[in-house]
Amino acid sequence: MKGNHMENIVEETKSLMKKYHIKANKSLGQNFLINDEVIENIVNCSRITKEDMIIEIGPGLGTLTKHLLDKAGKVLCIELDTKMIRILEDRFSDYENFEIINEDVLKVNLNEIIKKNKENPKTKNVKIVANLPYYITTPIIMKLLEEKLDIESITVMIQKEVADRLIEIPGGKNTGAITYTVYYYCESEKIMEVPNSSFIPEPEVTSEVIKMNLRKEPAVHLEQTKVMFMIIKSAFMQRRKTLLNALVNTKVFMSKEEGMEILRKLNLDENIRAEKLSIQDFANITKLICK
Repeated sequence: MKGNHMENIVEETKSLMKKYHIKANKSLGQNFLINDEVIENIVNCSRITKEDMIIEIGPGLGTLTKHLLDKAGKVLCIELDTKMIRILEDRFSDYENFEIINEDVLKVNLNEIIKKNKENPKTKNVKIVANLPYYITTPIIMKLLEEKLDIESITVMIQKEVADRLIEIPGGKNTGAITYTVYYYCESEKIMEVPNSSFIPEPEVTSEVIKMNLRKEPAVHLEQTKVMFMIIKSAFMQRRKTLLNALVNTKVFMSKEEGMEILRKLNLDENIRAEKLSIQDFANITKLICK
């Protein structure tokens, strides 16, 4: 059954590409997903019901869109490539629960869209589900989190290396500056690894599906979160250096003495590196600096 299914999706993708004279657009990071099992997993782990509105970013040929439309109350697609808009409209304009916006997701006012759609009493939750363009994964994720959208979860397929950094627990081996942002807003999990043979054309990297569930309360309580994230960014700008040196060099600590004093108060080793700190450690540093 799986084998047949896989052939169907490959045939369908190839015939759509032929019919509309489509070549994957490298500059838009297009790789078309042709693995049914991956699509099934994305849809299943998103736990979609008729009370959900799904925002799909970069639907491309609509391979995933079709499955989302069957499950969700509404699917809103945001697609930048006008060639894809035509295909999506041809394929799905008969669906009453389908809507499409031809726009760059980074320029879209998602808060407004979500608010408007939630006026419909049938829409209880909003979820993001997407096979994201890899070249702008990080700005998209940051936008989704920092704009404090009224969403329940974000399920995305992205490059494995980036995915591992996003869902790491701060202090773990894949920790980067963005790890703390995601951890602050979400509880995350890895769903599955996706081999590059799952796409036409094959990307050079392995992909991964991850799910980020938005927390009801942030991971730490702090009035100066902006300052905390600025400190984290400064600490990781020079990640080869110790935390102390990185924060002195970026003028977060006014002097080495001040830095050592703060680290001593928090029982942190003066040779510790940024990626070893918990989010609470950064919150505590922020509190002392803001005093």
